[in-house]
Amino acid sequence: MTTIALFGATGKTGRRVLDRALAAGFDVRALVRDPDRLEVQHERLTVIRGDVLDPVAVGRVVDGSEVVLSLFGQVKGSPRTLQADGTRHIVAAMQSHGVRRIVTLSGGGLRAENKDQPKVPDRVMRFLLKTLAGHVLADAEAHLDVLGASGLDWTVVRGPRLLETPGTGTYRVGWVGVGTGMQISRDDLADFILTQVDDDRFVRELPFVSA
Repeated sequence: MTTIALFGATGKTGRRVLDRALAAGFDVRALVRDPDRLEVQHERLTVIRGDVLDPVAVGRVVDGSEVVLSLFGQVKGSPRTLQADGTRHIVAAMQSHGVRRIVTLSGGGLRAENKDQPKVPDRVMRFLLKTLAGHVLADAEAHLDVLGASGLDWTVVRGPRLLETPGTGTYRVGWVGVGTGMQISRDDLADFILTQVDDDRFVRELPFVSA
């Protein structure tokens, strides 16, 4: 069974992905700053204490894995270049250990050129994001640049407004403004993210997932 290196396991989406990965039989190596926050113990889970900005800790997580799921993101007080810098360390570790597949998580503010067809509500949401949290969008764009230059088999999963409501088990995958909606349950988003471990349809693409 595939071994997953998981970054962001204590986050709201990351925890859901972790639960699903273990239930599906995957082995998981998770980098966690505070293991007490994880509240999960499992024979197939290896918890490594550390920070995504520490290249040594990142390397320990990636070593022995075959796929990386990078689901960490900025929270209050985070460095303004957290996602880009963390992704840079992850990419370096993957190249060092011969791991090619990485799936990351971002929002709809990140654009898929020649694929997205944003409508008025999409443009409004991006304007608000750029106005109110421009550094978050800039960091997401920088992390995409890191992936694009890596030569790895990357996929950036994008989502709209994330809901805490139970998942429905169904979702739509497309592009911003093309047959997709404005929200999704974190449960359903986690379901899709886990499918990307073995799915190569969106390699070097930015699929947008919504209800």
